[in-house]
Amino acid sequence: MENTEADLVYFKDEGGNEIVMEVLDYFFYEGEEYATLIDYDPENDFSEAQLKGVKPVDITVMKIVPVGEDEEEFVPIEDDLARRLTEMLNSGMFDETDSEEDE
Repeated sequence: MENTEADLVYFKDEGGNEIVMEVLDYFFYEGEEYATLIDYDPENDFSEAQLKGVKPVDITVMKIVPVGEDEEEFVPIEDDLARRLTEMLNSGMFDETDSEEDE
């Protein structure tokens, strides 16, 4: 098994506790960039190929918003959109050949 470095994102919850999430994949939907994330566990090595096997409740979908030339922010999205995108991801609608849609 190939061991690649995880793409980790760090957040703070309301109590100030650090939450570490691993980005599984980036994708575009209706001209916007999104990412699928899962709670980071150094004992598990997730990959894009395993995304379909992850239960929808375990996946977090966030919108990617540029905040500078080389920076981006992960922004929570509405629950309905998150459910719809998770269902689409689990059905295989997005694959690695998908690219940014023409605007």
